[in-house]
Amino acid sequence: MSKGIFITATGTDTGKTYVSGLIVKKMREFGMNCGYYKPVLSGLTDGCPGDVDFVLKTAKIDADPYDFVSYAYKPALSPHLAAKMAEQPVTIEKIKADFTKIRHAFDYVVVEGAGGIACPFKLDGGEKILLQDVIKALEMDILIVAPAGLGTINSTFLTVEYAKKLGINIKGIILNNFDENNIMHTDNKLVIENLTGVKVVAQVKSGANDLRIEKDELLSLFKEIY
Repeated sequence: MSKGIFITATGTDTGKTYVSGLIVKKMREFGMNCGYYKPVLSGLTDGCPGDVDFVLKTAKIDADPYDFVSYAYKPALSPHLAAKMAEQPVTIEKIKADFTKIRHAFDYVVVEGAGGIACPFKLDGGEKILLQDVIKALEMDILIVAPAGLGTINSTFLTVEYAKKLGINIKGIILNNFDENNIMHTDNKLVIENLTGVKVVAQVKSGANDLRIEKDELLSLFKEIY
């Protein structure tokens, strides 16, 4: 039996990969056998799945990044369009099978989504697959990565409410590019917690190379997966 957490976000370019790397790195520094998995990636960097490569290098996991992603598409487009152009449709079955291999190799697994919680993976062929369907298929709880600055109250509140409506359990929120000396950032944190009822479990400064969180709290974010 292993434990996992699914990293989603309020939208694209919020820092999911960056935060995922810090979480895996911190877990391994705590002595935990923690791995990583990304079901779908679009936007290869010189033929390499850059997001996966970044996390593995940040966490000092010496492995082929292609072993940690099910679908890696070349164009930096919405996954549903990238998959359609590549004629390689996403299937829940492959994602579940690949995830099973990963979780059998690690005691803890950080799974990173793409885009926001409703990011489309497949919209043709009579089947619709959104990121939320992958989260539910893997039976995982989520952490929401949100920007710390202007506009985050609305996008974070909507993401939380949508996840709750779907019956997806939220373990916490992480604010990225957080400046503790910025009154808007500190107020955003308080307002988000007040409106959503969900705790901001960590704030990540711009350029940080460490996640400031206690071991027990970090471990508590992971749910047993079967």
